[in-house]
Amino acid sequence: MEVGSISSAPRTVEEIFKDYSSRRAGIVRALTHDVDEFYAQCDPEKENLCLYGHPNDSWEVNLPAEEVPPELPEPALGINFARDGMNRRDWLSLIAVHSDSWLLSVAFYLGARLNRNERKRLFSMINELPTVFEVVSDRRRSKEKSGMDSASKSKLSTKRSSEGQIKSNSKTADEEYGEDDDEHSETLCGTCGGSYSADEFWIACDVCERWFHGKCVKITPAKAESIKQYKCPGCSSKKGRQ
Repeated sequence: MEVGSISSAPRTVEEIFKDYSSRRAGIVRALTHDVDEFYAQCDPEKENLCLYGHPNDSWEVNLPAEEVPPELPEPALGINFARDGMNRRDWLSLIAVHSDSWLLSVAFYLGARLNRNERKRLFSMINELPTVFEVVSDRRRSKEKSGMDSASKSKLSTKRSSEGQIKSNSKTADEEYGEDDDEHSETLCGTCGGSYSADEFWIACDVCERWFHGKCVKITPAKAESIKQYKCPGCSSKKGRQ
């Protein structure tokens, strides 16, 4: 089992994120592309087994580390025991949830020496990717579809003429998850200054053309549908003073 020496462990935000991404890729592969092989290896007759993702994008089903304490946090123990007692899809989803928890624990274990801003940046980078659970259960796809305008299902972002602007995301493949985030990575909320994120509702002012988190200006997707021309709080107050 590849755990690597802690002395040579990733140290910077970028190194830790690369480690996280590679381990995650291995686990996603085990639970999707290689799922039949993974299922076969999780024999309930065997001892406590764990699913490991490795920094080289590979995965492994193996016994837990013998060292106490281990060099890295350990994943969920005994994933094989429930295999035949649960619906296969539910079992895979449960392992996906535990795997997400393990991936985060490893990332922040490696980032123990990061400062506050570095930890925040690391989590922000991690949050750009869909969770293993979202990939395995297709939860992200259904969540995005439910929050989209019916007329913009095939578009990554929409601009509604004379009805305000809404940012939405309709990509479903894992590898396409961050495409629009690169395009809008410099978009900042006009209220809180936060960066654009594809999994949040945004609306743009038709006057100043700045973008805002819906939650920051107290506008929901449903409410936005009834707005013909959206004016942000700043533009609205300017008109009132004139």
